Amino acid sequence: MNTPVLSPATAPAGAALKLPRRVERLVAGQATSDGAGVKLTRVLTQDLQYRLDPFLMLDAFGSDSADDYIAGFPDHPHRGFETVTYMIAGRMRHRDSAGHEGLLQNGGVQWMTAGRGLVHSELPEQESGRMEGFQLWLNLPAKDKMVPAWYRDIPSSEIPEFKSEGVTVRVIAGEAAGVKGAIQRQHTEPLYLDIHLAPGASFAQALPPEFHAFSYVYRGEAQIGDKPVPVQRMAILAQETGSDGVVIRNDGDAELRLLLIAGRPLREPIAQYGPFVMNTNEQVFQAVEDFRAGRLG
Repeated sequence: MNTPVLSPATAPAGAALKLPRRVERLVAGQATSDGAGVKLTRVLTQDLQYRLDPFLMLDAFGSDSADDYIAGFPDHPHRGFETVTYMIAGRMRHRDSAGHEGLLQNGGVQWMTAGRGLVHSELPEQESGRMEGFQLWLNLPAKDKMVPAWYRDIPSSEIPEFKSEGVTVRVIAGEAAGVKGAIQRQHTEPLYLDIHLAPGASFAQALPPEFHAFSYVYRGEAQIGDKPVPVQRMAILAQETGSDGVVIRNDGDAELRLLLIAGRPLREPIAQYGPFVMNTNEQVFQAVEDFRAGRLG
């Protein structure tokens, strides 16, 4: 993404933004389980897919109890979108039908383009301790839904960071404060930031007005405009004529950590059946048939 970004090191929060975005609504997410019984919170649910296009789903998981995650996610298919798994703590082994294998661990990211389809598994490589992280589903444009599958493991050491007094920004995708992220995408232009703010710190990020954007707080409490955003809440950021970014403040006395995610909407039909996300029901039926016939991956 070539969006200019505002550095909190050189300007007070919001000083260079003419109309920072406000919080449109807060979302608590839904407790559920997936895979072989992994307990998680589905933050971005299917009813929000058009509002937050090109993003299809965000799951947050975190537990110190192995019973909540030990069964993992055995073999399952995907077609038509990308998965972005960000591991805050823990170890997870990925294997897929395209021959890829990798170990996702503390601070690392797994970026997978399912494209035309593949079958993969994500299984814990620990029997105790904390496992915490997020999985984001990013849609593909219609013309790219049947591209070959692609996969990349990004260890923590390869995720670029911006640091200033009281501010650390891990730039997974897009660009922040002049720092280009580990991943760039042409059509959806995703911005994926993990922002850490010490008490009293703030961060300003420019956003094109047409981009859909949201944040998710996983430590502390954020202040966005006049709205406090408590822990384990997603804040959908409003789109208003002339809006040019977002200002995030930590007015509390504990460290704030949150994800800031934004992207260019595709504005295409979404047809989803479980792990298949296409543009028409007929394409979804074909994906199911291909999976049953062993033609995925």
